[in-house]
Amino acid sequence: MTLYDIKPRFQDLLRPLVKRLWSWGITANQVTCTAMLLSIACGAALAWFPHPELFLILPFFLFLRMALNAIDGMLAREFNQKTSLGAILNEVGDLVSDAALYLAFAMLPGVSVGLVVGTVLLAWLTEFCGIIAQTLNGQRDYKGPLGKSDRALLFGALGLAIALWDGALGYGNAIFWLAAVLSVWTCINRCRAAIGTQKN
Repeated sequence: MTLYDIKPRFQDLLRPLVKRLWSWGITANQVTCTAMLLSIACGAALAWFPHPELFLILPFFLFLRMALNAIDGMLAREFNQKTSLGAILNEVGDLVSDAALYLAFAMLPGVSVGLVVGTVLLAWLTEFCGIIAQTLNGQRDYKGPLGKSDRALLFGALGLAIALWDGALGYGNAIFWLAAVLSVWTCINRCRAAIGTQKN
């Protein structure tokens, strides 16, 4: 069970906005690129000004990014905008956005730079394992326990805690260790699922 499982309900809420964007001529690729550029800007701002209180921005931005990611997918699927370029932008954009946003935590005092970098690399690996499944059986794998949306929830909550509670930074490394372990678990689950599909 991951946050990805409630995605259809979230999409239903966004559908009126998606239809409006389509009527304005907004394309899926434009939304994808906008989400990536905004993520880079947000991550750069947090890294450049690593004040704990500014991390209050992060949970709200991650929610916005989640909405933009849902919108680009809906535009692509429901309004015949699927392209090879769009598929590439979607995957690359997610990796770049994750790195830009989560590496900013490494600038905070007491947070291990190596641990943050390692966690981001493992997050990339989970997405790679999902793509491997698609290569083998034609279907992108989103199994958890720590998929893209779950990471956003975890690190958004961490950003909120750091901004509102002085002692939260002391738990930062523990949260990144947890994320690293859950990412490895996610990789294993996705690879097992892909192998199981091949056997069937």
